[in-house]
Parts: sequence; C-alpha cells; structure tokens
Amino acid sequence: MNEFTRMVELRAVDARVRHLEAGEAERAALAERFGLVSIGRLEADIELTAEGPAVDATGTLIAEIVQSCAVTGDDLPVSISEPIAFRFVPEGAPAHPDEEIELDAGEHDEIPYEGSSFDLGEAVAESLALAIDPYATGSNADALRKEAGLLDEGSAGPFAALAALKKD
Repeated sequence: MNEFTRMVELRAVDARVRHLEAGEAERAALAERFGLVSIGRLEADIELTAEGPAVDATGTLIAEIVQSCAVTGDDLPVSISEPIAFRFVPEGAPAHPDEEIELDAGEHDEIPYEGSSFDLGEAVAESLALAIDPYATGSNADALRKEAGLLDEGSAGPFAALAALKKD
C-alpha cells in the first residue's frame, strides 16, 4: 500500500486544478520511506488533461522537509518548490505505436496504470523523492571536513593533481 494514495478515475478527469495535501500520518510514513527526519508539508496543485486513455498531469510541488546533512548528520531544513509533469498511460500500451521516438528533456515521465484509475498521490510522492538532494550539506560541513582532514572539492578534484605538478 502506498503512503499517499489519491486515486483518480479516468471518467472524472476534467479541467479543474486538483489540490493534494498529505496528512500528518502520510507525511510521517513518507519521511520514513525516503530516509528523511521529517516532512512538515507536502502539497501539490495539479491540472489533468486527457488524451484518450492517456492523461497528462502538470503542476507544482511544494514541500518542507528536514533531512540529515550528508557530512555532519545535523538536521537540515529544506524547502522544495518545483514544477512537476508526468503522463499516465495504460499498462502494456505502447506510448507511441509504430514509431521510433527520441525523448526530449521537456517530455513528461510516463507512469503506467491498470484499470480505469491512476494514483496521483503516489506520482506526487515519487516526484518529491526525485527532488531531494541526497548529498545536501549544512553550514558546518566544511568545518567538519577540515577537522577530519578531508580535502574540499577544489583540492581533490580532477585538476588538483595538475595544479600540484605545476607548483613543482
């Protein structure tokens, strides 16, 4: 069972904007699933457009999360606000029958569904997972790196060895 389920029947797809908001228990379950300290807010406003059995979904994802700093482990509050776009397609149906396709960066991710409904909430949850920076660091990260004797990116990057040769 998905933590943030919002099923939409195909016959109910219309031009209105759908507002999705995760409740406290849903946010707690998603935080556990995504390895976050907490999710204080998860909302999305999404417009659906049907093209036969396929449905385009576009909108905005808003979230307030707390994740652990990748270096120090300290709590790191993060605000997320970004556009989301995906396309629900019937499972097993070719997206573009009988034609070779190249995907553009602006094309929607395709999410297969079975039957006569699709889970808009799970698509929003997956969009949140993609928006999380797994290597986010806080203000104390550089100090801890120096204290531990770790090099910063400029000192350890691909050109660091060349810079060392140039000094000699």
